[in-house]
Amino acid sequence: MKAEFTAIIEKAPEGGYWAICPEISGANGQGETIAETKESLRQSIELILEDRLEDILRGLPADAIQEKVMVG
Repeated sequence: MKAEFTAIIEKAPEGGYWAICPEISGANGQGETIAETKESLRQSIELILEDRLEDILRGLPADAIQEKVMVG
């Protein structure tokens, strides 16, 4: 899945950085550098979206149609 999300990054009081993604509730990351923080956030977003998809697909009937939709 290819998509772009917003990363809001701030300096952490204890050092390093922390980040959130306003489009994905619960997605956050942290790291010593901005690059590490963005990678941590990317992994968090990916895990949340994978988990949500698996959860939704578990309850679908066998004859449900699944197709990709392009956004943007």
